[in-house]
Amino acid sequence: MSQVSTRSSAPKFHEPFSRSESPTGARNGPALTYAALDLGTNNCRLLVARPTAQGFRVIDAFSRIVRLGEGLSLTGRLSEAAIGRTFEALKVCRDKMTARGVTRARTIATEACRAAVNGQDFVDMVRDRLGIELEIVDRETEAHLAAAGVGELADKDARSTVMFDIGGGSSEIIWLGFDPGAGRLPNRVKAWESLRLGVVSLAETFGGVDVSDDAFVAMTDCVSEALAPFVARVADEARCDRFHLLGTSGTVTTIAGVHLNLPRYDRRAVDGLWLGRAEVDEAITRLRAMSYAERAANACIGHERADLVLAGCAILEAIRSHFPAERLRIADRGLREGILSHMMRADGVGPHHRPHDRW
Repeated sequence: MSQVSTRSSAPKFHEPFSRSESPTGARNGPALTYAALDLGTNNCRLLVARPTAQGFRVIDAFSRIVRLGEGLSLTGRLSEAAIGRTFEALKVCRDKMTARGVTRARTIATEACRAAVNGQDFVDMVRDRLGIELEIVDRETEAHLAAAGVGELADKDARSTVMFDIGGGSSEIIWLGFDPGAGRLPNRVKAWESLRLGVVSLAETFGGVDVSDDAFVAMTDCVSEALAPFVARVADEARCDRFHLLGTSGTVTTIAGVHLNLPRYDRRAVDGLWLGRAEVDEAITRLRAMSYAERAANACIGHERADLVLAGCAILEAIRSHFPAERLRIADRGLREGILSHMMRADGVGPHHRPHDRW
């Protein structure tokens, strides 16, 4: 285990209290400061927020590509270099939570820590040295949190929506339906699947720097085969002419940025954007035509994602082939928003969904 820091005396940050342990005065929302931390295979992300009458107001945020799962698909272990990078990012998160006076936090780890033989050792080290008690969530929890964070963007007039989250080490795909007796809320999870395929694991298997047409097809076929059982399970689910896809991940936000020809990434322009089938086709074609150097130079990709974005495109193409839809909605939100929503709902504060305001 990497020796990267000494024990910290900082306050501990852990998963939220149960309902019976909700802090006194929880309904007085402004007194509470919430934090949601999502440690994935590729990224470390943090949101700090306070509840408002409209939802919540983000007062601090952090995101860093750490590649915790680098080499995991080949060795089965978290590497010393990956542990060191991730530990430094988590130190930033701890300092931000301390500075903001966080009173309620949930800090989760996903596929890299689930799959690595030394994943629990890493979690124990983070707890002992940083006071952050990472919760290794199972795939079902991850899928439901993603749906809670993104579901608001589903078309309210669609009978069903296929939502997906393309991660570094796993990808979640969720069939969202609505319950007519509950006001047609389009965020009921009717079926879900977590594929042990993500942009990092796929790129390490098939290559990510120089991706030939044959390699791209092989990646797409691999994901398509893995999706087949889920497709069979939802074959009888109802669709309508407003059926659409709803995606969250660096892959789909990159596609949106390339489509918009953004000189630099702009969340306000991307989150909630609708793309038609032809627009997605054109953006993926442009990405596949770029060299690695061109991808690295693109402001919406950068060198940290340049070797991963085509693996993400292959995952998206497999999803689109199984679930043809004329529309794709892009979400630059996800697990962290879902975590915040769940905590605030448990405390009875806010309207329990993301506000419409940009941040």
